Amino acid sequence: MKKITLILVSAFLLGNSFAQKNNIKFTEFDLDNGLHVVLHKDNSTPIIAVSVLYHVGSKNETTGKTGYAHFFEHLMFEESENIAQDQYAKIVQSVGGTINAYTSSDQTYYHCVLPSNQLELGLWMESERMLNAKITQAGVDNQREVVKEEKRTSDNRPYSSWYMEISKRMFKGTNYEWTPIGSFEDLNAASIADFQNFYDTYYVPNNATLVITGDIDENTAKKYIKKYFSGIPQGTTAINRPKVSDALLTQSIIDTVYDNIQLEAVFQAYKVPAQGTKDAYALEMLSTILSNGKSSRLNTALKEDKQMALQVAGFSMNFESAGFFATLGLPNQGYTVADIQKGIVTEIEKLQNELISEEEFQKIKNISESNFVSSNSSMKGIAESLATYHVMFGDAELINTELEKYRAVTREDIQRVAKKYLVQSNSVTLYYLPKK
Repeated sequence: MKKITLILVSAFLLGNSFAQKNNIKFTEFDLDNGLHVVLHKDNSTPIIAVSVLYHVGSKNETTGKTGYAHFFEHLMFEESENIAQDQYAKIVQSVGGTINAYTSSDQTYYHCVLPSNQLELGLWMESERMLNAKITQAGVDNQREVVKEEKRTSDNRPYSSWYMEISKRMFKGTNYEWTPIGSFEDLNAASIADFQNFYDTYYVPNNATLVITGDIDENTAKKYIKKYFSGIPQGTTAINRPKVSDALLTQSIIDTVYDNIQLEAVFQAYKVPAQGTKDAYALEMLSTILSNGKSSRLNTALKEDKQMALQVAGFSMNFESAGFFATLGLPNQGYTVADIQKGIVTEIEKLQNELISEEEFQKIKNISESNFVSSNSSMKGIAESLATYHVMFGDAELINTELEKYRAVTREDIQRVAKKYLVQSNSVTLYYLPKK
């Protein structure tokens, strides 16, 4: 009891310290070509983050032309008119910086962290990516092999296909049906003209948000932004913005996937609303109850007490237009995937039938606050948050106010979303079995 009390007191103190944290101040404006710019000044350390978020992901692709957004994540590190092949990362590393990117269903994000005296370098390099990326046959062939090797590496990891297998059943007939990795057949069939058209459509200033955070002088930053970005022409091709319905499934889908594995596993996913909705926040907190840490319900019930699971988890994945809440379990010796699935469902039913206690509720609220603050504890994290909030939610100020959306979730909300979404008729269940 003393240990529990100390944990709760510590969480309470942490929660109060979060509430006292100063707001993150920023300025934002648009260039005439449509580029949205967000600046956050913090002179506490001589570090800056320069990032560009393009509002394009696998959802913007079309049937027969999948994998393009992820492919461009790689291709746009290849070379530009003024940056030689394979030099993007080397230039940044030569001044003590780091650079990387990622692609999701809804966006592509490029980011680098640099010493603050290299602001102009970072802006020049991102302007080169936006204006002068070279799409050549040699570059395309090179990056095709890189992407193929990435896919082969992923395929060799046990259960790595779960995301793809759930998506193509959960979102069948929509643009979330395929994942960012896409299809090698589509990439191999693509012509240079196909790739050039994709670049000209999506990697344009009016589909991008530039964020600079850290040790900057705003007037100097604006001067460099104008110098390197104001002359980039606005895109003229209509951008494909497909909407995916978040209507619940009406009938459960159950299937078997044979994989190169030794241990059986079960994945069960439920369709849920888009990110930023009230229910999405409640479901995220529900996932914390189920599987965040050793004291979570799934871990306690199925691993510690009954020892029926080697691994068990639950998590929420929310996209721009829809999402899913997933659970997974690997049975311990003497148990089956059916046993694990039944155990997980039993814990979900408890959330549906009983309000969580005030103590447990306070605990997950503090975890949510801690995660939120941690995500904005670095210049890199603040840059990503500002970009994502502007593009995905239309409001960069959420970096200061989103925490209130978590705090507004009630115990009744958590019970309500468990009853509404985590039901068998709204689920996709995959049994992973070893290949014979």
